[in-house]
Amino acid sequence: MSHILRIENLHVSVNDKPILRGVNLVIKFGETHALMGPNGSGKSTLGLAISGHPNYQITEGSIWLDDANLTEMEADERSRAGIFMAFQRPVAIPGVKMADFLRHAATNVRHPDRKEGQDLIPMREFRKELKSRMEQLKMDPEFARRYVNDGFSGGEMKRAEILTMAMLSPKFSILDETDSGLDADAVRLASASIAEIGRDKMGLLIITHHDKLLEHNPPQFTHVMLGGRIVETGGAELARELHDHGYDRIRKAYPDADAANQQMLAKEESLAV
Repeated sequence: MSHILRIENLHVSVNDKPILRGVNLVIKFGETHALMGPNGSGKSTLGLAISGHPNYQITEGSIWLDDANLTEMEADERSRAGIFMAFQRPVAIPGVKMADFLRHAATNVRHPDRKEGQDLIPMREFRKELKSRMEQLKMDPEFARRYVNDGFSGGEMKRAEILTMAMLSPKFSILDETDSGLDADAVRLASASIAEIGRDKMGLLIITHHDKLLEHNPPQFTHVMLGGRIVETGGAELARELHDHGYDRIRKAYPDADAANQQMLAKEESLAV
């Protein structure tokens, strides 16, 4: 079955500060989209708004997954509907083993009407599937017995996110700067791991600053965000151009959006003082 994620005229504010200023985007199941742009342009805000972060207020517009209006759903309901978000800075959960976390998460996503206390995925079935996924991603079995992100390196955190994505099999995945803080080898490993899962088995929105994460996942569409809106769309060649030459051309071509971007950055800096 084909699925479509549609973002229509999306405006989002954080603490009454406007960030997104009318974003329109359509992602079809099986497509890979890259979202690029300078700091403060609103890339992560878009991902967090789609996933339902409560601090991101949608003031106008809507987000649709097929015929379901995601803006009317809580974050957990969006996850059950088929949205997955890999965070830029994953949270550690000391005392909770990866295997236990994944078993509960997969059960809740696959059985959205399940009540608390009802049976989880049978252990034998779950272990077989988890082992298969970890072998596919070339992960040490010991990884499943560690506490979620507790003491993990940056690369291990990102691989844990990719393993979670593999186990949940979402309709659409948003990867928020999965390459952040990783060295070149770790980025290539993350890129290969994403491709190994099968990008044709979901829709992908990869938020990134450079094209190394796209090495094994070439986007059909590359979108450039500036000043809280998408100002330009192209193919994989646009991602390469931005990686090689930066955003000077984009800033000159869209001065109003660049001015809005500078204003947002200035506000962030003033709040940080």
